[in-house]
Amino acid sequence: MMTKKENVLGKRVSELCMKKRVSYYMLATDAGIPLTTLLHITDGTTRNPGIYTVMKICNALAVPLADFVAGLEEEMET
Repeated sequence: MMTKKENVLGKRVSELCMKKRVSYYMLATDAGIPLTTLLHITDGTTRNPGIYTVMKICNALAVPLADFVAGLEEEMET
């Protein structure tokens, strides 16, 4: 079973999608990544996506990479 601690990246993507009112389909399209890749990130199947994939997601969400990863370390430690 996937714990919250193990999927902080997926949780962050989901939170940003809800905050910006962007569907996973729209995000995948805007980021130029397959929808299945995005879904695997959000559900925790992919635990360590490549930096270019994360950068594409950040660009599509108009969120600087530094802001995206800010706080992830603390979440992983709790």
